[in-house]
Amino acid sequence: MAQTPRVQLLLTGDELMSGDTVDSNSALIARELSGLGLTPCRRVTLGDDRDALAREMAALADDADVLIVNGGLGPTIDDLTAAVLGEVAGHGLEEHPDALDHLEIWCKKRNLLLNDANRKQAMLPAGCTIIPNPVGSAVGFSLVVNNCLIMCTPGVPGELRAMLPVMVQRLREEFGITLQKDVLRLQTFGLGESTAQQLLVDNHPDWPPEVVLSFRAGAPQLEIKLSITRAEDRPRRDQCYEWLKALFGDHIIGEGDTRIAEAVIDQARDAGLTITCAESCTGGMIASMLTQIAGASDVFPGGFVTYSNALKESILGVPAETLKSEGAVSEATVKAMVRGALDASGADLAVAVSGIAGPGGGSNDKPVGTVWLAWGDRDAVETVCLCWPVERVLFQTMVAAAGLDVLRRKLAGIQNQSRYFDQRRLR
Repeated sequence: MAQTPRVQLLLTGDELMSGDTVDSNSALIARELSGLGLTPCRRVTLGDDRDALAREMAALADDADVLIVNGGLGPTIDDLTAAVLGEVAGHGLEEHPDALDHLEIWCKKRNLLLNDANRKQAMLPAGCTIIPNPVGSAVGFSLVVNNCLIMCTPGVPGELRAMLPVMVQRLREEFGITLQKDVLRLQTFGLGESTAQQLLVDNHPDWPPEVVLSFRAGAPQLEIKLSITRAEDRPRRDQCYEWLKALFGDHIIGEGDTRIAEAVIDQARDAGLTITCAESCTGGMIASMLTQIAGASDVFPGGFVTYSNALKESILGVPAETLKSEGAVSEATVKAMVRGALDASGADLAVAVSGIAGPGGGSNDKPVGTVWLAWGDRDAVETVCLCWPVERVLFQTMVAAAGLDVLRRKLAGIQNQSRYFDQRRLR
């Protein structure tokens, strides 16, 4: 087999073709393969059509050293991958004892009866090798067909993620891959991709070629990656990291998969402080981001979703006159929301947001996308008015992240505010 294998992907499922399910698995697979220095050269998506799957699987296997098939391993009649691979290989199906053992253990742990539908998942192409699934009921499996290693995986993202390390190790051993891509991933908030790139071009035109710089834009965070393939290049990468910290320092949330809520919780815990939130336009998204992090209860007693003026008044004590004269989306209102949240929760720090998420409800004075943020403690409350004129869910996501970011900066003692303050400031 080739030293640097040619890899292709085949994703299956009517739900992918109809748009009911968004394909995130191909990106997950590609990121894992990049650690071996491999990039899929082709990706094909097909519905649950047995003849089409058989034709495409055979064609891809003839043109690749590795074919990763994702989806179609479940217990229902439209899960066709095992049967199709058995047909393409000319081996047929047989009950695999290891797959059956896995199913029996999986069912026993859940007090389920192993029925015929589940048992179907143990019918695999004869001669295949099991790929363990530590999460779900369907094991993966691999088989060599026409000198192509075909690896079949379940479509559930969490199951695929748990199985990929074993697959990567098998590819490393099968093809004698010694390359080890070492990627340092930095999470940032408040930086646009083009802004970050321009700052680097302007300040470091002599960027070393052995340290590959790349970006992955997302909402709400921007990931910056520094990749090397040789251990001797680590000092150069460390130098590049120092450049990034000098340019983007207080926009860097952390390394790896750090989320902005995680940074806030860690900093609050280190400071021995508790935090709360009062939300209107974000509808509880700030609280949701915080409570997705294990251990959030150490620092977050709870928050308040006061969508209506009546609840802003009755729960947070926002004066009726303020709401009448200034409106719900105003500096005075969010200041009062902060103070009310601090009083009601007993927390040390609070953030409040109130805005116009759209698509309607805006005016010349307060266009769609307008949001007031307030944050602080019992001694001082700061405010800012920003405008994110984007679709509703993205608006809520970015505003919630901005609310967490002002808390992060407050807890870290960062005096400067983010670049997006200048870019998005409305007044």
